[in-house]
Order: sequence, then structure tokens, then C-alpha cells
Amino acid sequence: MSNNRFEPKFKVKKGDTVIVLTGNDKGKTGKVLSVLTKTSKVFVEGVAMIKKHQKPDAKNPDGGIIEKEAPIHISNVSLIDPKSGKATRVAIKRENGNVQRIAKKSGEVI
Repeated sequence: MSNNRFEPKFKVKKGDTVIVLTGNDKGKTGKVLSVLTKTSKVFVEGVAMIKKHQKPDAKNPDGGIIEKEAPIHISNVSLIDPKSGKATRVAIKRENGNVQRIAKKSGEVI
């Protein structure tokens, strides 16, 4: 049995399109690359870019400075409503054993 009893459950999943609500990248949108449940952070494509000094290795024989995404707190992002394209909260609806995420603004299934 895994020890994930105390890990929180989030309504943002990998592959969702989100908008950044606060910080230097406020207003930017992007796709969620991964969700870190233990630290409540997400990696969003093209948001919170940092420069990392990379030593030469097998994948990158030249090394150099690479740009990559830094994690941002999950409370600073919101899902985008598929109908209006604006930030929305999410409702969970269960029917016939299936779980659906529904946008609160439009009622559309996410």
C-alpha cells in the first residue's frame, strides 16, 4: 500500500491549460507539464522560465546555459474555461461511477 494517504488532491491535472493569476508571469497561459502533489506546485509550459548552467554530459555534450520552467504554487494558477477562455473554478460531478470536472462559469465539462 502506498503512503499517499495525506497527499492533497488537486483539480489541476497534467495537460490542462491554465492561466497564471499572480507573480511576474501574471496573465500568461500554458499547458501543465507536471504536478508535484507533495509540494503543491505545478510546472507550466513557457511560464516562470529560469536559466540553468549545465555541465557537459552525454545528452548535451557542449553544456552551456539552458532555459527551463521553474515550479509555481498551484494556488497561483487557475483552469481556463473552454467556452470563454477566462479563468474559472472547478466543480466535481459524479454520475454512474464516472468523475467529471465542470467549469463553474459556463458549466462545460473540462
